[in-house]
Amino acid sequence: MHPEVVKGRGGAAPATAGDSAHRLETDALGSITLPARVYYGIHTARAVANFPISGVLLKDHPAFIVALAMVKQAAAQANQQLGLLDGRRASAIVEACDDVRAGRLDTSFVVDMIQGGAGTSTNMNINEVIANRALEILGLPRGTYEHLHPLSHVNLSQSTNDCYPTAIKVALQLQLSDLIRTLESAASAFRTKATEFAHLVKMGRTQLQDAVPMTLGQEFGAYAVMVGEDAQRLREAATLITEVNLGGTAIGTGLNAPAGYPELVCRRLSEISGLKLSVAVDLVEATQDVGAFVQISGVLKRTAVKLSKICSDLRLLSSGPRAGLNEINLPAVQAGSSIMPGKVNPVIPEVVNQVAFQVIGNDVTVTMAAEAGQLQLNAFEPIIADTLFRSIRHLDAACRVLVSRCIEGITANPVHLRDSVMNSIGVVTALTPVIGYAAAAQIAQVAMASGRPVAELATELGGCRQTKWRACCGPRLLSCTQPTIPRKEDHDRFDRCARPARGTGDLYPAAGVLRHPGLQRTRQCANSRH
Repeated sequence: MHPEVVKGRGGAAPATAGDSAHRLETDALGSITLPARVYYGIHTARAVANFPISGVLLKDHPAFIVALAMVKQAAAQANQQLGLLDGRRASAIVEACDDVRAGRLDTSFVVDMIQGGAGTSTNMNINEVIANRALEILGLPRGTYEHLHPLSHVNLSQSTNDCYPTAIKVALQLQLSDLIRTLESAASAFRTKATEFAHLVKMGRTQLQDAVPMTLGQEFGAYAVMVGEDAQRLREAATLITEVNLGGTAIGTGLNAPAGYPELVCRRLSEISGLKLSVAVDLVEATQDVGAFVQISGVLKRTAVKLSKICSDLRLLSSGPRAGLNEINLPAVQAGSSIMPGKVNPVIPEVVNQVAFQVIGNDVTVTMAAEAGQLQLNAFEPIIADTLFRSIRHLDAACRVLVSRCIEGITANPVHLRDSVMNSIGVVTALTPVIGYAAAAQIAQVAMASGRPVAELATELGGCRQTKWRACCGPRLLSCTQPTIPRKEDHDRFDRCARPARGTGDLYPAAGVLRHPGLQRTRQCANSRH
């Protein structure tokens, strides 16, 4: 049973189940009868029978199909320029490649992505579809390969071992550019929230315990930097896959490719794809080495790990709403329980977590497949390709959902944030330069045992006047991240500004207070000596 052509993105004509028109194709192993209307041929049909493995077919990776067609188009143009392919056939192949790139033949790419043979089945599938479409363009029946052959003409000057990995690299470039843009969009969304939350002071935490105050804006700003850094790391890693082994043919020696072909076909492929590609310095090395794929996978894993960490933070910060941290609110996008009315779960961060887990596991797959290469070829590029494509596509989709369905709708709970700072023992850390570590630890211990505010105990046990307490331990001061060296002319201004803001409580200093902890603490130490 062969997959029938169904209406795809470009509207390929369907073959009905009762269609009596067939064609006979033959290879070294024998003959197979195929529906006359299908674009693929005998080699594809054998692969479909041999590899019913994952159910993820070549057609499920459109970017890879486009990349394969670009490689075949570049090869046809180079072969014509070198006099190996006549203009009539070359033009038909180029036009067929345009149809493939436009998605008009997507449903004809039916081989499983996971396959034996180092990608040969995929190469046969693209060769046969292009050949039969080219025959159609020439006004000839599909399968009349004596006029235009999948291997003699479409695959001319090529091997699976150079065109397949080259197409993987082109497809990765196309997909990575999308992911990079999506990550930059996520970083921008976090920056927007960082600005929105810049005035909201909260408690920072280390090891899930109260640490010192910070702003919610600083927390979200850190997420923006983390995601933005990963976009840059992916951009750097993408430069490793601009070097291709096209023209090396079977093992990199260039057998059956004419002189000048590698440089010419690479130049043509660069023009078609819009990518800056170059011929590998050593084609033998480039044919067997998949280290660039390992690097890409590693950076994808890094991105997944950091995204997962951020999403775990979002789940924790929004936990509750009444029995958790409850510092932020995630958008409610669906009911959370079939038994607990009113429950809403953090489903968007959860799905990003799961994508991250998959990408991390995928990196192990790529690593093992890369290690398993032997001598002049790695036969496991199919699983490397499928794994990388899925990692990129899933990360891209997850980031898009995270931005539109979560980050953009996050709100804060300012009263709860303020109360958590006022009731925290972590602010005592700011007193250590003034009263010493031992005295500060005593205040923390008494506050823990008695439940009394640190500010009250600092006055009672540490000898700090309220004015000095506010100057040293106002959360807005503590959340400052760039202390400066105090200047003499600032001293008079310090005492004038260090007073409570009207209506904001003792822990929130006036807006005019200098916001540099280094200055405040130095002045506090000077005052304590008098």
